[in-house]
Amino acid sequence: MPSPSAPSTEPPESRLRPLGPTLHRGLSADPEACYLALSTRDARFDGHFFTGVTSTGIYCRPVCTVRAPKRENCRFFELAAQAEQAGFRPCLRCRPELAPQTLAWSSTDARRILAAEAARWLDDPSHWPHADGPGAAPVMTRLANHLGVSDRHLRRVFEASLGVSPLRYLQTRRLLAAKQLLTDTPLPVTQVAQASGFASLRRFNAAFVEHYGLNPSQWRKSSDGVGHAQAAIRLAYRPPYDRAGLARFLAQRALQGLETVESTVDGLRLARTLRLPPLRSGTAPLVGWVQVHWPAQQHQVLLQYSESLSPALPSLIRRVRQWLDLDADPGAIDQVLAPHFGSLNGLRVAGTLDGFELAVRAILGQQVTVAGGRTLCQRLVDLLGPALPTDANIPTGLNRLFPDAATLAALDDGQGLAPCLGEQGIVRQRQRALLALAQAVHAGRLALDGSAPLAQTLAALTALPGIGDWTAQYIALRALRWPDAFPAGDGVLQDRLGTRLPGNTPRQRLLATEAASAAWKPWRGYAVLRIWEHGPPTAAGTD
Repeated sequence: MPSPSAPSTEPPESRLRPLGPTLHRGLSADPEACYLALSTRDARFDGHFFTGVTSTGIYCRPVCTVRAPKRENCRFFELAAQAEQAGFRPCLRCRPELAPQTLAWSSTDARRILAAEAARWLDDPSHWPHADGPGAAPVMTRLANHLGVSDRHLRRVFEASLGVSPLRYLQTRRLLAAKQLLTDTPLPVTQVAQASGFASLRRFNAAFVEHYGLNPSQWRKSSDGVGHAQAAIRLAYRPPYDRAGLARFLAQRALQGLETVESTVDGLRLARTLRLPPLRSGTAPLVGWVQVHWPAQQHQVLLQYSESLSPALPSLIRRVRQWLDLDADPGAIDQVLAPHFGSLNGLRVAGTLDGFELAVRAILGQQVTVAGGRTLCQRLVDLLGPALPTDANIPTGLNRLFPDAATLAALDDGQGLAPCLGEQGIVRQRQRALLALAQAVHAGRLALDGSAPLAQTLAALTALPGIGDWTAQYIALRALRWPDAFPAGDGVLQDRLGTRLPGNTPRQRLLATEAASAAWKPWRGYAVLRIWEHGPPTAAGTD
């Protein structure tokens, strides 16, 4: 443990302010700053570090409501996996599994990029099934192949960058996911084990006892009164959060029967239907609904879901976090963008629960207004969207699912067109784009989610007919969760930046727009949304 540095004489506000740019890396190297954030319970630093308390053997989030431990009893870790590797158990009160994740972005440190990409892949619950025991080697092999490196190199770089092995990181992610399901849901322990990717209940029990000193049933009993079997799963985020902006963005694009956006006296509520991939080959997709609610004066979202989605809860939680951009770090984003725009006040970039659906919406939204794109999407849903299975608890207004890739791919008339889509006002160019996209996704040649490789996915998208850079960048921003996505060819963006000058060629406009955005990296996606919603940046950086 590093020796304590001399106490700072600066006030807490000035001591905390510079933490923003260091939060993604090395914050735990400044134990005094960590202890100050812990003492003030500042939610802006939730998920950026964890505190192991040597007198209790427990590790906590900086927002934990227990009395702050003595400084000499604190050890600080960037990752929950590091704290568990050091022998600390998760706190029952603040529940480390609720902490927002830290999204590290770099364009220069190749080793850090590789480790971050590996961690992002391991965070995806779709890669967890049977990852323990005999399945451990195949998982690591698949990850190494995904990144284009050897197993040995991956393990060496991952441990050097993050301080834990990839398997330790994966095990912690799965155990914390299981802990959340044990605490927040009434799922039987056997189903919790399966949902968390364990091959058997015996392996699940053994891992839990080894790491936490209790078997899952004992842990659930010890959690009674802390949140067990609540009607909703809690998902934390870092404040501030622009709920009004997110609601406005989603409401402008909402499709009847598929989603609802409602502002109530007790806070914002969003609800929508969705389809999750099959858990195993040869099984049917999972279909159902989700509803999220922002309670007043709490830095968390409450997630409710249909029982039909219970077998895939870890995947559902991850998708919801990406949909609502819950892992964003407003402090780090403002550090770069505030000099140009003023504070973004917790601006979030809405993601998606279904990457294929988002890509279809993007194609139908090409070169038309938001309202025009929504009209075409609504016609598509009305024509091809299947009815949602009946459920007594379905939120009002939800009754349809978005058509899947197989349904759209089957519309091909043999010439790359779908006459039924033409009858809905969808022009031939977009018909070809939709069918090519659907066929690529249905065949497994294209994945559109937060763990997909960015460069390869962008190349695959732009190779499809009717999909250019604007559409690919928009998909990257919302489906691939790439915060630096930048559709430089967007006409509104060029107009508001003053780069669409008379006489300029399209390439000259692109280059000028790219140049104007250089200072906003790596958060250009947030800058684009800010410009679309509120206009161009100002010289003084104020709204």
